[in-house]
Formats: sequence, C-alpha cells, structure tokens
Amino acid sequence: MNIRRRRISGIAVAVAAALGLGTLSACAGDDTGTGGTDRFDVVASFYPMAFLAERIGGEHVNVTSLTQPGQEPHDLEVSARQRARLEDADAALHIKGLQPAVDEAISQSGIATKIDAGSLTTLVDAHHDDDHGDEGHGDEDHDGHDGHDGHDHGGTDPHLWLDPVRYAEVAEGVGRAFEKADPGHAADYRKNTAALVKRLGELDTRFETGLRNTRTKVFITTHAAFGYLAERYGLTERAISGLSPEAEPSAARVRDLQRTAKAEGVTTVFHETLVSDRTARTVARDAGLRTDVLDPIEGITEHSRGDDYLQVMESNLTALQKALGAA
Repeated sequence: MNIRRRRISGIAVAVAAALGLGTLSACAGDDTGTGGTDRFDVVASFYPMAFLAERIGGEHVNVTSLTQPGQEPHDLEVSARQRARLEDADAALHIKGLQPAVDEAISQSGIATKIDAGSLTTLVDAHHDDDHGDEGHGDEDHDGHDGHDGHDHGGTDPHLWLDPVRYAEVAEGVGRAFEKADPGHAADYRKNTAALVKRLGELDTRFETGLRNTRTKVFITTHAAFGYLAERYGLTERAISGLSPEAEPSAARVRDLQRTAKAEGVTTVFHETLVSDRTARTVARDAGLRTDVLDPIEGITEHSRGDDYLQVMESNLTALQKALGAA
C-alpha cells in the first residue's frame, strides 16, 4: 500500500539491485517480505511487536519482522536487505533501547509512522530495586559484576510485553497510530484493538487470580526479563544474569541465589527457549532444584509452549503456579 509513496524508493531499488533481490513477497515473520503491497505495510522489530501489528491490523496490514523465529533479538544486526524494506514501509514498530541496530535503521529511514512502544506506557529503571525486592534488573552482584554488560537498554527495562496491563496500553497506542496513518480502515483498527485489549485484560485477571495464593513469592530465572510481571503480581524475580541472556554470573552471584533458594523455599530454576539452558541447569543441580521453562516470548518456534503470545503466556502462568506452589 505504502501511504507515503506507492513506488519503491531509489535507495531501496539500488540496494535490491545490488543484492540481486528482485521482487520480494511478504509474509509475517518472514525475512523475504517487503513493503509496497496493496495493504498497510508494517515492519516490526521482533515478535511481540509483530503480534500487536497483526492482531490490530487484521486483514488490512502486511506485517514483516526484522527478527526471525528462533533468533535472539538483543544482538540483531540489520541487513541491507532489511534497510531496503524499511524504506518502502508505511509504519515501523519497535521498542527503543532493546535493539540498538533497529533503532538506528528506523531513525535513518524515511518512514512516516515510527512507533516506539516504550513511549506508549510507563517503563521503569533497569537498575531499580522495586517494592517486591526484584534484584534481577541489572543489579551488581557481590563481585561488582554488572549483570547486563553488553546490552545497553538506555537505562530502562524494555520487557514491557510480559506485563499484560502495560502490553494493553501499548496496544491502544498502536491502534491509534494505525488509525491516524490509515484512516480508511480506522473503524476496523479500533474494533481489533478493543478485542485485543479485552483478551489481555482477561489474561491479567487469570494471572492475578492464579498467583494470589502461593507458598513462595520468589522465582529464579536465567535473565531479568520478568521484572514487570513480578511487580504486577506481587512476586520477586531473582535472575542469574541481568538483562543480558548471555551474561555469565559470578561465583558470588550463584552462591547468593543458592542461599535465596533455600531461605525462600524456591523449587525451580527457570530457563528459556532461545538461549542455552546450561547455566540454569548448573545452578539448579548445585542447589538441588529442578528446572522448567519460563518463556520471555521474544520469538515463537517449534519449541515454544504455544502458537502465539496468549498461549505461551498461559503456559508461563501454569509453570509459575507449579513452581511457586499455588493453592
């Protein structure tokens, strides 16, 4: 569709020709997609943003994701092919600070509608210790090791989509942006946004109810992705690493987690689907704990416990209830 311009830009043509791309066709989550279709073309930075665009846009949008299924999003490098796609898109949707290369590519593009999801809700300092004692948000361990080395998120925790309430606020903002950019389909965007917000509200209720009465409120994760979820439902996340899923913890940090597990009655060390579970299994083995998956939903693969965001969040709830001893 390309509301800005129907014909692919000269830059995109030059890049495509240089790479021998020819004509590109689009499908959500596929790296072969591009803009310039007869629909509202949206480029999403990674899965949680693509999910919003697809649910809100429905049949009127053509969504492609810069991050492929199974690809760890934090270290994504934007290719020349992807930059060409951005030049011919109608809108770009991302979380500023999560993927620096994406932020740069979007800022340098001529896209008329640039949506920073983080600006549509309230984010918190990645280094803070909240009222629930969340020490997983990049806190320094006893050796002075900053747990999120190599991943500068601009000082805020970007994992907003793991809190259904914040995610719903973002959905409402994305819906408004779509309405403004593509007014001919505004009524459908409003309807779809309302339906998604309702589903997220129901999900929030299930989490609130399901985690209200638990034997312990503390859970251990590979990296500090679940701070917003912990804050929302009165839990405490203790992360082996900080905001970086690949950071190696110090021996002091591991000892501290083992003491916490014993004192708080922790039963489980959670790992995730897109990064190695080696560290989580080592910590669990040494502390006599079991392991399970708590998925930060940065991408959907064949290993995911569900086919979309809503299903995987339900699986996360079930895993937390089991680990925390929900009544």
